[in-house]
Amino acid sequence: MITKFIKIIVLFMMPFLVFAAHHPSIVKTYKPRRVIIVIDAGHGGKDSGTIGAHDIKEKDVVLAIAKQLADLLNHDLGIRAKLTRKGDYFVTLRDRLKLARKSKADFFISIHADSYLDNHSSGVSVYALSQRGATSEAARWLANRENYSELGGINLGKLDQKNLQLRSLLIDLSQTAAINDSVKLGDILLNLLKKVTNLHYPRIEQAPFVVLKSPDIPSILIETGFISNADEALKLSDKAYQNQLATALHDGIHLYLKKFPLI
Repeated sequence: MITKFIKIIVLFMMPFLVFAAHHPSIVKTYKPRRVIIVIDAGHGGKDSGTIGAHDIKEKDVVLAIAKQLADLLNHDLGIRAKLTRKGDYFVTLRDRLKLARKSKADFFISIHADSYLDNHSSGVSVYALSQRGATSEAARWLANRENYSELGGINLGKLDQKNLQLRSLLIDLSQTAAINDSVKLGDILLNLLKKVTNLHYPRIEQAPFVVLKSPDIPSILIETGFISNADEALKLSDKAYQNQLATALHDGIHLYLKKFPLI
């Protein structure tokens, strides 16, 4: 009976709890707040990523695009962009997520370049977290009590061990909200990216990538093109083309914030 009562109360309160988790400032003030966006340039240092045609390295291409996107966003009023790496050095996948959490990021955008055995493959892809990835991460959060106090504005650490079901429900609802927001952002970005280049997939895909696994931060991964394709590799290494991609991402983020404003 007690368990059923707890579930009813949680379900009744969850719209507010999830909202508060994403927007903790609403409890204190109604003033506009700065949107924090963490931009993740994939690979780096000892991890070069794909080395494509013309000896073009993925780690160099994606860092250049990430820096241009961050620069565009940091010139906007009310937005602060942070990079997971600013140079050619290695950062673990989990450290990238930790930086996003420490920064209290509203969004996490990871930038990569694709490759395939077929060197004619081309086009941009956008990914959000899959349900399989969400399920495995939820299990990790439940197993690691140190994570409990990190879930947005909800302090799960204050729940005793008997409330495992409640913790699981809170994590699941937070993940669902984050994935839904990720898909909305991804769809907008795809619509703008297709004006710059062709799409490898016509809609947002979902996969269990580690860097997408923050339970309460909407996160997307962008494959900016196929570095294994000689023509596309040259385009991706061109500063003007990098700027076109960065501008499309910048404009897409603004369009999302206009359609779904954060409070």
